[in-house]
Amino acid sequence: MRLTALITLALVGSALAKPVVVGSKLDPEAQLLGQMIILTLQDAGIEVTDRTTLGDTGVNRKAILAGEIDVYPEYTGNAVYLFPDAKIGAKDAGNPTKIYALAKQLDAKNGVTWLRPANANNTWVVAVPEAFAKQNRLTSLADLAKFVSGGGKFKIAGSPEFFDRPDTMPAFEKAYGFKLSAAQKLVLAGATPPQTQQAAARGTNGVNAAMAYGTDGTLSALKLVALTDPRGAQPVYQPAPIIRTDTLKANPKVEGLLNKVFASLDGKTLQRLNGEIAVDGRSAKDVAQAYLKSKKLIK
Repeated sequence: MRLTALITLALVGSALAKPVVVGSKLDPEAQLLGQMIILTLQDAGIEVTDRTTLGDTGVNRKAILAGEIDVYPEYTGNAVYLFPDAKIGAKDAGNPTKIYALAKQLDAKNGVTWLRPANANNTWVVAVPEAFAKQNRLTSLADLAKFVSGGGKFKIAGSPEFFDRPDTMPAFEKAYGFKLSAAQKLVLAGATPPQTQQAAARGTNGVNAAMAYGTDGTLSALKLVALTDPRGAQPVYQPAPIIRTDTLKANPKVEGLLNKVFASLDGKTLQRLNGEIAVDGRSAKDVAQAYLKSKKLIK
């Protein structure tokens, strides 16, 4: 019995010592948040494997469900995309509290736990150069719909995910009653918002618009403006760590640690930190480390 008990304890200890694998998407904010998770866990003495910049939403999602990664930063609004059978209405998707509660509830059955989200909305937006917006009186997506339907010259750069997912560009088209042709899209495989925004700012291949996120630090630097979404075509996208429930059970202190980090973040803070990466050229790790230390979240 004593030998059996010792073997059991050894196996449990081995499971607890298993490194926590951290993933992330490709854009600067995803890298930033991924590094915040890594640094926070390492500071708490938890061994970590860095698999950030793994791929887009679909890639990270498959990886966490397959147990290939244990935790990564996701967005509450992606519940619309991740759980299509739930038929989440615009009213719920536009309510930060409701969309988070739904995401948490719907993913629990998949063995995934959503931790506390940041008080920021990094929703999908369409960004255009300031001069172009002023010249054509574009402030909203409703204005853009009239412009496109009236034959205005328009071409937008984005990733395949931005054009293909039903809750992204197609949601804008449906809500505002316009339809882009293939010639009006520049599809860039693996593109991040800074890349698409640079294309719009430079007019690359006739591009005068870009896929962007609400907290992008590159918008003001590249003199781009985000068109407003008065009809609420997009859900609220609050960033939150999502973690395999088994991993959380093996490392229960992770919840309190990451909740504290994400509670410290808001939209202005993320936009500033994102800018340090995308505009100033600092590494996501350096920016994350400086921020966490400034807030006394790590030593």
